[in-house]
Amino acid sequence: MLSEAMVALAAAGGTAVVQAAGTDVWEELRARVARLLGRGAAQGESDALDRLDRTRTALESGGQDDVPEVRTRQQAAWQTRFEDLLEGLQEAEREDAANELRTLVDQVDGARPGVSAGDGGTAAGRDVNVRADGGVAGGVNNFNKEVTFGVNPPMPERERP
Repeated sequence: MLSEAMVALAAAGGTAVVQAAGTDVWEELRARVARLLGRGAAQGESDALDRLDRTRTALESGGQDDVPEVRTRQQAAWQTRFEDLLEGLQEAEREDAANELRTLVDQVDGARPGVSAGDGGTAAGRDVNVRADGGVAGGVNNFNKEVTFGVNPPMPERERP
């Protein structure tokens, strides 16, 4: 049974894999994750590389509506892989693997661009979804990347006084 800290680390590892897909850190992270999971076995590394490639493909090919579900499934799958790895190791090996996984997580966290907002603002470093059920959603947005907007939903019916 893994400690809560090890489970949290495995979860952070799963999130790091998903966040790194399609970024500048992907190739390095991909190679390091494969080495970590392969534990020195060429076939194990090859299998991990194949899984990582399938993860990236799944994340890139999902439709806009499917992205949150695909990300969640991929994060959970990688968390499970990391938990299985850590659980199957002796204590000394587990600590070494945990340190390597922490380094991978830190690498991805350090590669994310800084995000900040002024008073009354909201900042996001990834996707943002805004929904106004029966109301109005609005704000001032400043973008420094490509932005796409989905189809506006129909206005809700309102009771007239």
